[in-house]
Amino acid sequence: MISVVDLHKAWGPRVAVSGVSFEVQRGEVVGFLGPNGAGKTTTMRILTGFIPATSGEVKVAGFDVFDDPYAVRSRVGYLPETPPLYPELTVGDYLLFCAELRGVERPRRASRTGEVMERVGLRGWEKRLLGSLSKGYRQRVGLAQAIVHDPPGLILDEPTSGLDPAQVVGIRDLIKELAGSHTVILSTHILSEVEAVCPRAVVINKGRLVAEGNIASIRGRARGGAYTYVEVQGIDGPRLGSLPGVELVEPVGPVDGWAAFRVRAPVDPREMLAARAAAGEFRLRALESRLPSLEEAFIDIVGREGVA
Repeated sequence: MISVVDLHKAWGPRVAVSGVSFEVQRGEVVGFLGPNGAGKTTTMRILTGFIPATSGEVKVAGFDVFDDPYAVRSRVGYLPETPPLYPELTVGDYLLFCAELRGVERPRRASRTGEVMERVGLRGWEKRLLGSLSKGYRQRVGLAQAIVHDPPGLILDEPTSGLDPAQVVGIRDLIKELAGSHTVILSTHILSEVEAVCPRAVVINKGRLVAEGNIASIRGRARGGAYTYVEVQGIDGPRLGSLPGVELVEPVGPVDGWAAFRVRAPVDPREMLAARAAAGEFRLRALESRLPSLEEAFIDIVGREGVA
């Protein structure tokens, strides 16, 4: 559905994107991650035809962004971090205007506008002026304009910015609902949001791709990889670290009066730890194999070469 090959973008001597390549299949929801200034917004604007690339190839639904930008724009919905709204218009008039711009047939505009308002939680807000809305509701209007023409591709830049926790859950559910029938690229700084809705992610830093794959594989790329999480009583970190096969023990703080540790070993230590606890050497409440969180992996991967 979306194909990016060797994408470059430079603003004079400043290189914003350098040699980025990735693909997003039809129906996928993919997280697009990177620190501030990494080139995420530049890449998304190129994908949607808002700005040209310096070189490379970008195709959306088989159409080349550079050769046929109008065909691409009709097949993509774009929610920028700050939605472009006209404060003097009402919500309903603005969405009808967007539907017209996006080529929705006149007989369907009113019904389609009503459908998207229902989906993003704006039913009953048709007469409210955009200038009077809170940031959260402006974000909902921005999402509504992105999907009003029912595009096969959606590119969402910080779609839950400014929303309260209940609204965030609603938007997450909507994105999950759109998966399968829509291809979604989701950019956000809230990595728990990516873990909740995206099976796969692309990570860029300093304009270059630094990681790509399913969420578990990216989490596994953090230095140290998988570890064993334990909660114990009757044994401290140094003694735990002296057990056979244990290479490293990292305290992660007490949990309800139990000492909690990350245990790293070349061979899975769970059987050995369970046997020691059963023999009465210490008390054991939790014992499980874990991967670093996506946030930990992101910080580690980006930190290896410095933040852009």
